[in-house]
This record gives sequence, structure tokens and C-alpha cells, in this order.
Amino acid sequence: MSFTRTLRAVGGAVVAGALLLGTAPVASADQIRNEQWPLQKFDAESIWKISTGKGVTVAVIDDPVDGNHADLKGNVLPGKNFITGGTADRPYENREHGTAMASLIAGHGHGAGGVDGVKGLAPDAKILPIGMDLSSTSVGSAAEDYAAPLRYAVDHGARVVNMSIYIGADVTPEEQAAIDYARKHDVLLVAASGNTAGTSTNPASAPGVLDVGAVDDKGRIWEKSNYGPNVKLTAPGVNIRSASPVEDIHGKYRLADGTSDSTAYVSAAAALLRAKFPDLSAGQIANRLIKTASLLADQQGTTLPDQHYGYGSLNPLSALTKDIPAGSKDGPFPAVGGGSSGPSSDPSNAAGDDNGNLKIQSHKGLSTPFIILIAVVVLVLLVIVLIVVMVAKKKGRNGPPPGGPGGFGGPGGPGGPGGFMPNQQPPYQQQPGAPGSYPQGPPTQPPGR
Repeated sequence: MSFTRTLRAVGGAVVAGALLLGTAPVASADQIRNEQWPLQKFDAESIWKISTGKGVTVAVIDDPVDGNHADLKGNVLPGKNFITGGTADRPYENREHGTAMASLIAGHGHGAGGVDGVKGLAPDAKILPIGMDLSSTSVGSAAEDYAAPLRYAVDHGARVVNMSIYIGADVTPEEQAAIDYARKHDVLLVAASGNTAGTSTNPASAPGVLDVGAVDDKGRIWEKSNYGPNVKLTAPGVNIRSASPVEDIHGKYRLADGTSDSTAYVSAAAALLRAKFPDLSAGQIANRLIKTASLLADQQGTTLPDQHYGYGSLNPLSALTKDIPAGSKDGPFPAVGGGSSGPSSDPSNAAGDDNGNLKIQSHKGLSTPFIILIAVVVLVLLVIVLIVVMVAKKKGRNGPPPGGPGGFGGPGGPGGPGGFMPNQQPPYQQQPGAPGSYPQGPPTQPPGR
């Protein structure tokens, strides 16, 4: 197996400045919260009135997590460190990636009212840290195989598993078996597409895993976000402020780019949904996330899933509030052991874009409303034909009908100008990516990629 690599920020850099060198820690912490633009984009304050992820455990398969960080303390379970064999709730060699992901998911901030520092999108969720050696240079090392960590997550109560990691080799039979094991236990798996501007890699590319790309604060795809037919969603992944076990001039924080961060936000959104809709399956949670994803105005009409954007960008408030039929238990994933893939089928799931416009795409075959419409039209036409025949016979016996032009059967009668006709409605069409509306042929790659 090739080397395991984390999806670490490539262009991350702290917001520096000489004026901040003498700033008090509280002021710095306030600045940290202000820099969390995704929370503003998502309207997190409205989200937290509906769900905070309470009662949901999210496993983070990554570097061990700093459970004593001021913004995470109390939200991190012991977990397991597959590197050393101990718990994973303390930093390992100052590696910061796992702590960063945990904070984006379930950070609660600190200070009076928790207004300082980093706050996660699901601040009341619990983090189950599972440590892997993400910088291993030992080819074939057991630490590179996430099968055992994933099974551990399932067996220790995780409802969502965040995998902001990638492996440069195909999915092994053991890893796919672990993925299937998780799915059979109703656990949602979320993984990062990668940061190389190439195609999505393991584990995001594996069947049954929600593959996530990264966008900036304008909703545009990040230039290094990996792509491919497996990408299902995008989420904020540029200039992302998160917690770190390593202290710098701003405290224990970092600023980074990457699909790792976008994956953490999707995992957090899944935790919000699992808390609000405890009876929905993992696949139905994924379906709700996909059905409420947003597209930019100039992306309307795009065949979905797009190889870079998937079905669109994460919209957790809509996912929590819109009326979305549950759909099949597998949602957008193939059935374990094979089967169909794509969002669950239901034409009433017409999600809107950022401007409230429907995203329209024709679907295969005739819809039930259209079939009913055809039947009604045929019936009405038969009645009209019958009436015309009867009138013609009567006219042959008694002469022209009373009323002359415009009388029944004339221009004002059925079928004539201004005459009664059934109120015909066009067949209902689904938005792109609606459950059951599959694109014909492989997804197209946006120009210039």
C-alpha cells in the first residue's frame, strides 16, 4: 500500500500583523471567531436554534486530538490511538490536523458565553478521536490501513465518521469490508476528495462514502480540490480558521485551505441532522444533505452530479428545515454489495438555488402526473367526439341548432374558438440531482479544469 497522506492545508497561513503581537489573548480570540466565515455563511445562529448535534458521536479518524484545548475540552472522548495503543485524546508529536478537524465539527469556543475562539458547526456533538499515523513512511504499515480504525469507530458508538485523509492506493478488500460493516450498522462515512487537483482517492472514492470537495467564500471550487464522478457535495475549505495543539502568536489556532476542512463541515452538518432526525438512516441523512445543496446562479442547468461540485454546496439550514421525503434507506449510495446509486427518487423534492429558482432537469420515462393528464385529455376528447356526433345527427333531422353561429357546437362550443377545453398542465420535472433524476451519460467536467 502506498503512503498515507493527510489533506493538510497547502497554502494555510496565520493572519499576521505587527499590531497583533501585543494584543491581549481575549482580543485575539475574538478575532479568531470573526474569521470563521463559514459560520456566517451558514447562518449558524439560526441553525443552533434547531439543532446543535447533541447526543451524536462523530468519530475523527486522523491525528490524535487535543482534548484539553480550551475550545474542545469536555467534547472529546478518550478514543484510541492506533499508533501507540493508548487513548487519542491528547496530541501526538504536536500534529495538529486531527485537532483542527475536531474543532470545526464540535468546538464550543471558550470564555464568557463561549464567544471566543473556534466554534464548530455542531458544538454539542461528541468527538471520538481515532489516531492514525498520517505521516508514516513505512510502506505497508498497519497504521496506513483504516479498516481497523473504522471498525473501532462503529463499535464505539459513532453515528458519523469523518475521514479527512487519503491514501494513494485503491481500496483494499479489508477497507471495503470495513466500509460495508459501517453501513450495515447505519453509520454515515464522510471523506475528503483530496488536495492535488486530481481525481478523488481512497477512501472518498470508495462505494458508500460521501465524497466532499472544497469551495471558497464565493461558492467557487477551490483550485486544488480533487474531482470525479464520486464527488457528492462541496463545502467551505478556503481560509478556514480552526484549533491547533501548537501555539503561535494568536494562540492555539491555525488558518488553512483544504478538502479536509470542507469534509469536517459536512460531518458536522450530518451530526446536526442525526440529532434532529434520529429515525432517518445514514443514507437518508446523506440524501437530505444532497437534496438541499445550493448552486450558484450561473450553474443552473448544469448536469448533476458535476465532477467538481457534485450536487452543489452544503446548506445545513435548508437541510434542517426543508420538507424532504426520506427516500430509500441507502440514499445516494449503492446498496451494500451492489445496486443503484444516486439520490433517492421523489419528484416533490424540488430544491431551489440561492435565488429560490428551481433547478430543472428532465427525467427518464413518464411521470405519474403526466400519465394521468394524458388519460384525462383522451377522455375529454372522446366526450367531445360523442357530442359532435350526436349534434350532427340531430342537425340532420331537425335542421340547424338554435342559436346560430356561436351556439353549442359552433365557434363558442367545445373545440371551437373560446370553447371549453381541459386545463392542461405541463408534466412535472425534477431539479438536477433530484432523487431519481439521473444524468444521461457521464458527468461533464466544467470548462477549464
